[in-house]
Amino acid sequence: MTKLNYQIIAYIMGLLLLFNGGFMLICALVSAIYRETEGYEILAASAVAILLGAIVMYLTRNHVKVLHKKEGYLIVTLGWLIMAFAGTMPYIFTGSIGNYTDAFFETMSGFTTTGASVVNDIEAMPKGILFWRSLTHWIGGMGIIVLAVAILPLLGIGGMQLFAAEAPGPSADKLHPRITDTAKRLWLIYVSYTAIEAVLLRIAGMGWFDAVNHALSTLSTGGFSTKNASVAYWNDAPVIQWIIIIFMFIAGMNFVLSYFAFKGKFSKIIRDTEFKWYSGFVIGFSVIAGLLIYFQADVSLSTIDHPMVWGGEFESAMRHASFQVLAIITTTGFVSADYTLWTPFLTIMCFGLFFLGGSAGSTSGGVKVMRHIILIRNGIMEFKRTLHPNAILPVRYNGKALQSGIVFNILGFFILYMLSFIIGATVLAALGLDFETAIGGALSSLGNVGPAFGSLSPVDNFANLPALGKWWCSFLMLIGRLELFTVLILLTPFFWRNR
Repeated sequence: MTKLNYQIIAYIMGLLLLFNGGFMLICALVSAIYRETEGYEILAASAVAILLGAIVMYLTRNHVKVLHKKEGYLIVTLGWLIMAFAGTMPYIFTGSIGNYTDAFFETMSGFTTTGASVVNDIEAMPKGILFWRSLTHWIGGMGIIVLAVAILPLLGIGGMQLFAAEAPGPSADKLHPRITDTAKRLWLIYVSYTAIEAVLLRIAGMGWFDAVNHALSTLSTGGFSTKNASVAYWNDAPVIQWIIIIFMFIAGMNFVLSYFAFKGKFSKIIRDTEFKWYSGFVIGFSVIAGLLIYFQADVSLSTIDHPMVWGGEFESAMRHASFQVLAIITTTGFVSADYTLWTPFLTIMCFGLFFLGGSAGSTSGGVKVMRHIILIRNGIMEFKRTLHPNAILPVRYNGKALQSGIVFNILGFFILYMLSFIIGATVLAALGLDFETAIGGALSSLGNVGPAFGSLSPVDNFANLPALGKWWCSFLMLIGRLELFTVLILLTPFFWRNR
């Protein structure tokens, strides 16, 4: 019988607090650069996080350096909760968000890259706090746990269990046989893309502060902006929006494919089944939406603040269609137009896209394109099995037959996802939300999308949700970000049995 190694769990929680405090130091530096008095409060928040982390690590320094799968699941879930609870301190200490429920919601939305906000006047917030909002996205995008995996071997701790719990999707691709090297390569690609996008946005006309913040939010598929109108603020600067479109597409791809691209192995990208479907979905839905907007919708009514002045009406229609389709599919949640004011058909189409998600191995949320492919192919195979009951007809993916266990896992995930959505919407409805808002809030939180429908549309936010509704949506964000099983398995009695 094996017992959970609580000391190593506590030790890694301390390490995560150190990480959190270190990133807060960067935000304090940003405040200092802009000569904001809030920098002192952010510095105090950083000091508290670092001190707590150091104390916990010191008290558990003699832990047994053995990590099993159970500890992996606990560390990932508790790690996200610890990061979220500690991440509220910059908001609370500076008074930028005085209510703790709101501060926790904003922080959880950041780390889970959901992008749903309770802040009514974003532009009035201190720049150090705005940078913290974007930084929580960026940390959560690739996963603070993956970062820890790259560091843990220095402490004599193996990290495969953590990586498996952090990225529980069906993709088994690895960049390198050692998991720590995989994590390092993922972060190198992630950092490189972020830097490139920030530079391009600056060249296109954004200020450095806005460029860096939007690059952090784009690559993490988060959606927090520095402007009240989100990216619609730059509707008169289409080049900026096209740059963000390109990087949203990249962020929704499997990062392993980016690694292959850097190595010049483009044939692997072209042959990848998920990439073909992902590209097809993006292009197909963007063209459909663009044509319907051009011929049927008055786009000027849905662009929030600024008129569109470059490239004519057709370019504007295609740009806003591509932008919003990608923002929803990749769960980035940026807004260039209010898609709920387009045609009823497009509103329903956008609702359906909330279930799609980006690629496995990307920073996006949702069900993921790979799972949809396998679900569709398994459904087709069921028809064939009905006609040929004695035939062996496996589901194939990328030219290989999938083990039945993977197919069953995906079927179980989809059922659990739909149940979580239904229960999530029911709870929100019980708290007094109307039908459209309840289903929109639940689906947006679970899929880590951000803007939704009803009173949570792209021109609104989550500020008016009741307190219990904000905590419930925070829970949905967490299980959605960690793909259900990692969190929900902790609620089962057999997880806690010593075996």
